[in-house]
Amino acid sequence: MGSFSIWHWLIVLVIVLLLFGTGKIPRLMGDMAKGVKAFKEGLKDDEAKPVADSSQETPVEPKH
Repeated sequence: MGSFSIWHWLIVLVIVLLLFGTGKIPRLMGDMAKGVKAFKEGLKDDEAKPVADSSQETPVEPKH
């Protein structure tokens, strides 16, 4: 049970291209890139919002 040779990888590549076609793979990669970009923008939004520290808040005095 050795590692795959170059011929094994070429056969797998041909089968993948036959199954998905040459048009679906770039579209799939584009969709994945959009997902990664949206994820990164979501992380930036979380970092931009400062977290309120409870020690800096002034206590509210009860009214009589």
